[in-house]
Amino acid sequence: MFDPTWKRSVRIAAAAGAASILLSFAQVAVAEDLVNTGYFGDVAIKGYDPVAYFTQNRAVEGSAKYSYHWLGATWHFASAENRDLFAGEPAKYAPQYGGYCADGVSLGTVTTNIDPKAWRIIEGKLYISYDPGAADGFEKIPTKVVDSQKHWSEVENTLVSEKLEKNWQQSSPN
Repeated sequence: MFDPTWKRSVRIAAAAGAASILLSFAQVAVAEDLVNTGYFGDVAIKGYDPVAYFTQNRAVEGSAKYSYHWLGATWHFASAENRDLFAGEPAKYAPQYGGYCADGVSLGTVTTNIDPKAWRIIEGKLYISYDPGAADGFEKIPTKVVDSQKHWSEVENTLVSEKLEKNWQQSSPN
C-alpha cells in the first residue's frame, strides 16, 4: 500500500532544498555587490576616483562623465585614463572591504559613513575610514589591518543579511 504521507514529506524536503539553493544564490549575488554607496544612490566612495589615490597620491573627486559600473555600483573617475585603468584591474584599485570604513571593520562593525579624504594605502591596498583620526590609527597600529581581515567575513555576513532583509521587505506586499 502506498503511503501518501511519505510522498508529501518528499515534496516538502525537495521544496526546502530548492529554497536553500535559491537562498545561497541570492546571498552570493548580494555578496558580490557589497560596495559602500552610502545611504542613498549607487555611487561608490562618494564619487571619488579610486585610481587617483594610487597615481596622484591624493583624494580626487571623480566625474559622472568618466564612470564605470562594477559590483553593482557606479564608480567615478577624474579622467578616461583612470577609468580605463580601473576597468582593466578593478580589484587592484578598489578600496578594501567595499569602501566601508576600514577602522570599523577592524572592530567588527559596519560603518557606512566614510570620508574619502581619510584614506591610506598600506601594502598596495586602499583603505578608507570615516575620519582622518581613524585613518591615522589604522595606519599606525599594525594589528588594525590584521584585525580588519579577521573581522571582514562577519561584517560581510551582517551586510548580506541586512541587504537580503531590505530586498525582502521591498518585494513583500505591504
